[in-house]
Amino acid sequence: MAHKKKKLFVLDTNVVLHDSSCIYQFKEHDVVIPVTVLEELDAFKKGNESINFHAREFARNVDAMSGDHIFNGGIKIGPGLGKITVRLEQNYHKDLQSIFTPNKPDHQILNTAYSIAKENPSRETILVTKDVNLRMKAKALGLLSQDYKNDQVKDVSTLYTGHRTVENVDETVIQRLYSNPFLVRPEDLPTNHFFPNEFMILRNGKQSTLATYDDEQQRITRVDKTVAYGVAPRNVEQIFALNALMNPNIQLVTISGKAGTGKTLLALAAALEKRKLYRQIFMARPIVPLSNKDIGFLPGDIQSKLDPYMQPLFDNLNVIKNQYQETDQNYQRIEKLLQEEKLVIEALSYIRGRSLVKIFFIVDEAQNLTPHEVKTIITRAGEGTKIVLTGDIFQIDHPYLESQSNGLSYLIEKMQGQKIYAHINLEKGERSKLAELASNLL
Repeated sequence: MAHKKKKLFVLDTNVVLHDSSCIYQFKEHDVVIPVTVLEELDAFKKGNESINFHAREFARNVDAMSGDHIFNGGIKIGPGLGKITVRLEQNYHKDLQSIFTPNKPDHQILNTAYSIAKENPSRETILVTKDVNLRMKAKALGLLSQDYKNDQVKDVSTLYTGHRTVENVDETVIQRLYSNPFLVRPEDLPTNHFFPNEFMILRNGKQSTLATYDDEQQRITRVDKTVAYGVAPRNVEQIFALNALMNPNIQLVTISGKAGTGKTLLALAAALEKRKLYRQIFMARPIVPLSNKDIGFLPGDIQSKLDPYMQPLFDNLNVIKNQYQETDQNYQRIEKLLQEEKLVIEALSYIRGRSLVKIFFIVDEAQNLTPHEVKTIITRAGEGTKIVLTGDIFQIDHPYLESQSNGLSYLIEKMQGQKIYAHINLEKGERSKLAELASNLL
């Protein structure tokens, strides 16, 4: 069999900021870093955000393997891996001069990739970037270009939903679930392979019941409708979600679904209902401004800049509070939790540095996090902490993430089957008929 030629992958800055270990993901193929990328990374080295970590980590990795050869011929990245080369800036190629202005970093990176492709006609040169516009520009020049796909899920249409319907269940099994659920085992059902904490609707004609699989006990248990801090689930998926949220043995829960399905409201209600099990309740969301404008564009101090992004979390809290009169102890308890900072609502970047021991931690809009950011949050969970991530994988504001590459999709795919994890996809909107119509049609 003929030996396959090694490919040349030219990396854009956003790939490095997405994953500082990206150079190790291209197997035996060679990696080229345009010097423009290193210059751009300089602007990201200071700060506590994920992109700042990646900028610093990448600089350290490259520095550790640096030598004269990194600029001339390249040096080996590692065993079984190709070489890495830093390509210095060069004359702007004549093919680009009449189309793209040379004073943009993106165009300098494009120029480097195009020049390398022309210099190596016998090798496949591919520009790797998370910027869809840059990919289109590359393709307009006849240059191969692709997204960075190392941490993408294969197909969101087959992503784990966390629940299923099992038909033709023996009616005696359904009866036993009500009388003695400890007697019902997976093998008693027509389908007997379930993920831990997977939810199910068991049916036999008109008879049906809700259940879940307890992997620890190797049995099927009934799921009852419960109310959390005055919030009652309105559909089957919400019943399942609330069950997972209020089960202290399930330490990680993800809830996906479109706007208005009740993801954040259920998570907050469950946290308030189970507050005695935890030292604090944290609610947070990433700051991803619409139209990709930095929060510096907004007037005022840092708090007034952040308030618009945190308001939806306060809105959910107000929904729960406003069920009660101001004199009611449930209303006053929420006020007291806020005053004593037992209930904290903040931007995610301000909570990341805190100690996560015995915390009920709700991360809203998790689809705007990268897989690395999600990993960073979860790996900091201390003893007795429960982490809940909610979001809509089809409603992403982050410029370099999509339904396949965001942290929430990645987490759902990787965690399914784990004993301390549960997921539920909420399908039915519960805000109003108008909100449901808009979500489905617009």
